[in-house]
Amino acid sequence: MPTRDPSTALAACQQWLERAVIGLNLCPYARAPHVGGRIRWVLSEAADSDGVIEELLRELEHLRQHEITEVETTLLVVPQLLADFDGYLDLLHAAEALLQALGYAGEFQLASFHPDYRFEGADADAVENCTNRSPLPMLHVLREDSISRIVDAGADVDAIPERNQQRLRELGHAGWRRLFEAD
Repeated sequence: MPTRDPSTALAACQQWLERAVIGLNLCPYARAPHVGGRIRWVLSEAADSDGVIEELLRELEHLRQHEITEVETTLLVVPQLLADFDGYLDLLHAAEALLQALGYAGEFQLASFHPDYRFEGADADAVENCTNRSPLPMLHVLREDSISRIVDAGADVDAIPERNQQRLRELGHAGWRRLFEAD
């Protein structure tokens, strides 16, 4: 995976989205906003966790001020902080509590991606963890309306995690690494 160099951070994360998330169809509803240019990529410049929360608040307001047809979702990439997964989880829990406190819980939700992502109870080296392993720590702000549209279209969103884990078990660590090898 790439370095934490801010100059390459967004490119590495965009490659991850294209090759892993869309390429492996880990998120069946990522392709349309990507192709349509409706994903907002934001590179955090925060010096600490409080700064990341402030940036998240700005992104929530940005989404509220723009139609879903303009900006559907935001990926907040944090290259300089949150290298420790436990620290990242602490920030994620604080961010989710903030959504609740602000009354945004029915409007937005957060998805989490981290280089050391580990599902609760999973071994650290389990390939299934790769479904949520990104090059750098990220907070993904999703609109509930986007999720509702997918559900209304008949997608079985509850089956996605198990399907993704099975896909990664079939791919294996070597296959995962090959996704990111130079062309």
